[in-house]
Amino acid sequence: MPLHVDRQGRVAVLTLDDPERRNALTAALVDEIVAAVDAAESDDGVGALVITGEPPAFCSGADVGNLAAMSDRGAAGSSDDPALPRVYEGFLRVLRCSVPTVAAVNGPAVGAGFNLALACDVRIAGESARFDTRFVRLGIHPGGGHTWLLERAVGPQAAAAMVLFGERVDGARAAELGLAWRCVEDDQLLDDAVALAERAAEAPRDLAVKVKATLRQAPWQPDFDAAVQLELERQLWSFEQGFFRPPTDR
Repeated sequence: MPLHVDRQGRVAVLTLDDPERRNALTAALVDEIVAAVDAAESDDGVGALVITGEPPAFCSGADVGNLAAMSDRGAAGSSDDPALPRVYEGFLRVLRCSVPTVAAVNGPAVGAGFNLALACDVRIAGESARFDTRFVRLGIHPGGGHTWLLERAVGPQAAAAMVLFGERVDGARAAELGLAWRCVEDDQLLDDAVALAERAAEAPRDLAVKVKATLRQAPWQPDFDAAVQLELERQLWSFEQGFFRPPTDR
């Protein structure tokens, strides 16, 4: 099985486990990622996800054989070709996940594997992490929303440096750029990521889902007043659910 799912309390840990392919996104692995996220969303006992890879990589991107086959087709392909969207679905399903997600980036995250990390709400980088877009160096245009996700994470200059100019970023530099929330020693990476995920999973699940949806909608609000109105509606909703607990540590 190229994916293992373990439960640590209310956190589901998804580990890409195909080290011989450096956890490349094969069709089989994509299917298992989709199934695992579907299962987590349907399980009220899961409050957050952590995604990581079996060393030595986090995820080396799309399976090379799939890329070669698409390249061989050349002009015969089209925007309606199902092959590329199938590759995309491995990380887009994570992006659409309603519960909080953390990427524990334990090694190279390359191309579509970089997208998988970007699809998570928060990234924790190990010292061995390497973020490498690589698309242009392979002679292909970035795909799957890569430029949009990356520019949102690090800004236009850093995104250009990484995509156009081929700059690769290690874990420490990723934390400096805001691409990762922090960089930690490799042997504490997973524990650190799970501990962070547990803090989100402790919240009422419906509340965490609603807050995540609001964060995703925030950039698309037409103005500040619209953002205030949206938050007012959802804050009133949260009071109606009985979630509020006055603090006891004043």
